[in-house]
Amino acid sequence: MLGEVALEQQLAQARAALREVSGAAAPRERAESVAEAADGRIRVTVGTDGRVSAVDIDPRVLREGSEHLAAELRRAVNSALDGQDDGADAVEPMPDLAALSATVERLQDQGLRQMREISQTVSETMRKLHRS
Repeated sequence: MLGEVALEQQLAQARAALREVSGAAAPRERAESVAEAADGRIRVTVGTDGRVSAVDIDPRVLREGSEHLAAELRRAVNSALDGQDDGADAVEPMPDLAALSATVERLQDQGLRQMREISQTVSETMRKLHRS
């Protein structure tokens, strides 16, 4: 069974490790995403900031009318945006390590307090038994 000092040292080490991991966790960066529509005559690029950074339209697609252009452009933009989500689905979301750390610290402190109270109660009971 661990003594109180040893337990406190282990808890301090666990807290330090959790702080180190939460400090090292960086949000995942987006990759540039490119999509095409209208048989490659419309090309849309979404940059790493999540915004449309380029739209390339072959002039021949303009001959097919504004409704066709709008539909194909919308399809290309949505596909490029969807392409940015593909990488995020492959990686599990990062938990909120700061909140987790705070919860662990609160539980550890509460556990130590309860352990001290139990230890004190056991000591008092043992003293009473020895007196009897």
